[in-house]
Amino acid sequence: MTSRLSPDDQQKVDQYLSAPQHQTERQPFRVWRLLACLLAAVIGLGLLARFLSRLVL
Repeated sequence: MTSRLSPDDQQKVDQYLSAPQHQTERQPFRVWRLLACLLAAVIGLGLLARFLSRLVL
């Protein structure tokens, strides 16, 4: 894919992106960890709701 930028602008963009603060390593995305956190949050809120309903009734 060709760039729509002028060569001078493309050089500035490349220089900006090659700076050390833009080269951070990211950990891989973990689907199972996200699902476990979501499940724990749903169960926890459900238990909290049941506890609060017993206090009220």
